Amino acid sequence: MNGGMIGIAGAGAFGTALAVALAQAGREVVLWARSGAQVGAMADSRRHASLGDVALPEGISVTSDMADLAVLDTVLLAMPAQSLRAFLGEHGAQIGQARLVACCKGVDLTTLVGPTETILAACPDAIPAVLTGPSFAADIARGLPTALTLGCQMPEAAALQGLLSTPTLRLYRTDDVIGAELGGALKNVVAIAAGLVIGAGLGDSARAALMTRGFAEMVRLATVLGARAETLAGLSGLGDLVLTCTSPQSRNYRFGVALGQGLAFDPTVTVEGVTTAQAAAALARRHGLDQPVTQAVADITTGQSTLTQAISDLLSRPLKQE
Repeated sequence: MNGGMIGIAGAGAFGTALAVALAQAGREVVLWARSGAQVGAMADSRRHASLGDVALPEGISVTSDMADLAVLDTVLLAMPAQSLRAFLGEHGAQIGQARLVACCKGVDLTTLVGPTETILAACPDAIPAVLTGPSFAADIARGLPTALTLGCQMPEAAALQGLLSTPTLRLYRTDDVIGAELGGALKNVVAIAAGLVIGAGLGDSARAALMTRGFAEMVRLATVLGARAETLAGLSGLGDLVLTCTSPQSRNYRFGVALGQGLAFDPTVTVEGVTTAQAAAALARRHGLDQPVTQAVADITTGQSTLTQAISDLLSRPLKQE
């Protein structure tokens, strides 16, 4: 296999942004897209439609042939969490010997497990990892300083950290893979809730309270599932929570704002927090946890409750010690 090149499966905005950052730092990158038409357009224009005028460096080759990734030691999986299991079911036999780094934030709605468990279920010989943290594709592609968490338990974790770090993309590593995964997944649920608060006109003070109580739920569920609380206080949890609950660049936050305003949201935009809210609520019930913010988001987004009712329920909960 070729250890000197990095493969990225998924040529959406985030996968392409990672490719740009790595190539600008001198790495050779193979960027895979399912659509041959997309590959042709990107190869011709050396642009991605979602990244504006950011040009693809020469170090990036774009392909729709999975065989081009099969010869690589390291492949980043840049796709929605709910698409990961199907992708690996289709292509896992070709890339299942590699270091597979999930670049998605969510909990599989069917299996209720995170990306690394999904990887191992499909590719038992793979070395799984997760790359997560506060980041927007546009910032990464433009070379703006960004710090992420690399969750992995492999002996060569430091080598992988070095391979994927660049002068503007700083990676911190942790062996608490569960904590890194759940921080990135669960903050999307709270981001939807924060958007709902702002969209409904409840104000910044209410958003701050919601973020705080939502973070407490994140820690409560994650630690029951085996994570360390300090991991959730790092980039993959609190850092990502702050970013996605306060910036209109966040799809989950924008979705919540639209929902709070009673407006339609573009159905072609992936909002990971919707399915993660359902998965997290199911996990909370399994473990007997009280997760009111998570449950409210799950109920509102599935039409089982109205925003007005959810707000009333949250504000009428018994007073207690923090």
